[in-house]
Amino acid sequence: MKPKRTRRAVLALGSNLGERMENLQGALDALLEAPGLRLLGVSPVYETTPVGGPEQPNYLNAVLVVETSLTADTLLERARGVEDAFARTREIRWGARTLDVDLVAIGEQTSADPELTLPHPRAHERAFVLVPWRDVDPDAVLPGHGRIVDLIEKVGSEGVQRRDDLVLQMPA
Repeated sequence: MKPKRTRRAVLALGSNLGERMENLQGALDALLEAPGLRLLGVSPVYETTPVGGPEQPNYLNAVLVVETSLTADTLLERARGVEDAFARTREIRWGARTLDVDLVAIGEQTSADPELTLPHPRAHERAFVLVPWRDVDPDAVLPGHGRIVDLIEKVGSEGVQRRDDLVLQMPA
């Protein structure tokens, strides 16, 4: 039997409602408990000011870099399932949420499908994704946009503060 091809994927986690840190930890645990993902790295946790949308509390954000044999559609389905498990609602665009799990990139794959645009259509302008991602993979490149260190230089890192007092634990 031929082994499945694996690719590197980047997932961004965010929470600004409820027990934010517990939500991020729960998402990490839930994403990795099913087969098909192997954690390569997890960023420090950042507290960030909301971008766009209505007035709302600050977020906690983190980025996971994984190796996966899953298709992009399957990975998106898993991410949405984890959001649903944490009572994520989608009533207000860019509104407050218990949990947001975004598939930022998967290998060099690109897609213009409205259900799954790859890479994530706004990742290149979101410091709350780029800064934590740089911590995990400083040489990373966002397909179609360039090196994340160069992207951070363009967008800046205002409103993105590392929280060394908050640490995501690796699943057992």
